[in-house]
Amino acid sequence: MRYKVMFAVGLALGYVLGTRAGRERYEQLKKSAREISQNPAVRNAAETAGQSGREYAGKAFAAVSQKVGDVVPASLAGRVRGLRDRAGAEDDWGTSNT
Repeated sequence: MRYKVMFAVGLALGYVLGTRAGRERYEQLKKSAREISQNPAVRNAAETAGQSGREYAGKAFAAVSQKVGDVVPASLAGRVRGLRDRAGAEDDWGTSNT
């Protein structure tokens, strides 16, 4: 019984100390992530990657649709068209994809 009580006390103490250290570390990571995401170079790289991805998706869709004809599902065709249409629009971050 004594070991069970000691285990419970140790578990509770570890939980309390861990949550304090964990919250501080979480806040540090959150602050670092925010600073990185606000960096203009990172934002520009993300925009370029998104634009390239949309471009390659369109090319891949065209190549596949030429090979398989009208077998491409309408839902997939609609998604690719949506990506093409978004090419110059603002993204969810409030930045343009140009």
